[in-house]
Amino acid sequence: MSTPPRPDRPDDRPRRKVTLTTLGEMRALGEPIVMVTAYDHPSAKVAEAAAIDVVLVGDSAANNVLGYADTVPVTVDELLMLAAAVRRGLSTPLLVGDLPFGSYEASDEQAIATAHRFVKEAGCDAVKVEGSAERARAIVKAGVPVMGHVGLTPQTATALGGYRAQGRTAERARAVLDEALELQEAGCFAIVFEAIPADVTDVIMERTEVPIIGIGAGPSTDGQVLVLHDMLGIHGGFAPKFVKRYADVRGEMLRGLEAYAEEVRTRRFPGPEHTYGIAPEELERLKEQLGSRQRA
Repeated sequence: MSTPPRPDRPDDRPRRKVTLTTLGEMRALGEPIVMVTAYDHPSAKVAEAAAIDVVLVGDSAANNVLGYADTVPVTVDELLMLAAAVRRGLSTPLLVGDLPFGSYEASDEQAIATAHRFVKEAGCDAVKVEGSAERARAIVKAGVPVMGHVGLTPQTATALGGYRAQGRTAERARAVLDEALELQEAGCFAIVFEAIPADVTDVIMERTEVPIIGIGAGPSTDGQVLVLHDMLGIHGGFAPKFVKRYADVRGEMLRGLEAYAEEVRTRRFPGPEHTYGIAPEELERLKEQLGSRQRA
């Protein structure tokens, strides 16, 4: 008897759609939650095949795929386009859309309107906001699940003293705890902890009830998230301390392009196997037609 083909994912177990309930169950059972960013359809398809639990269309798309210096300039429309492309590549992971800077801070009405766009136009299952328990509460009441974000919040990094770890004094650690508890009380289904000392995370974890997803926050969180472009080495340059490189995609792309350029310049590409043929009699007819036209 032949062995049936393996599905395009790491194991053969059927996957169900990841929901908010799923994440709560995973926390209760101690099953780590795997979360990554993705900004386009091919990346989403890979995340799907890798059995990722949560996919975030982060505002980090600004500097990872759109060429901005940081996350601040990215617009709602730009993220909606990317989120819609990711949605078309996903079936099972929970899809979260990042509300960009300037799209939710002004008022509850603004926050709700932006969140609704991410659900209606891009098909997101939830949205993420940095800080602001007040806005998170309003969005939740309007029917959209919210993921919170504390610690290093890139949209307000300047006010925090730059891109550096947060909670490294007792006072600041207590502030991070208070912010997390406020977001939890506001109804957030999960909270991202970014760039927080692991020992501080350990203390806070004992006082939280919703899934906590860490990025540079130590191993005791309920799950981990990394930016796809950082972890796969898709671009060069600086990588935060908390990033582990699992691949060198940029290096492979560069090697492939250099090989292609060399073969084109030396006329080794395309070869016979890359070209289409025509029946000899048809080619002869073409030549005869061209020849007769030239004589006329």
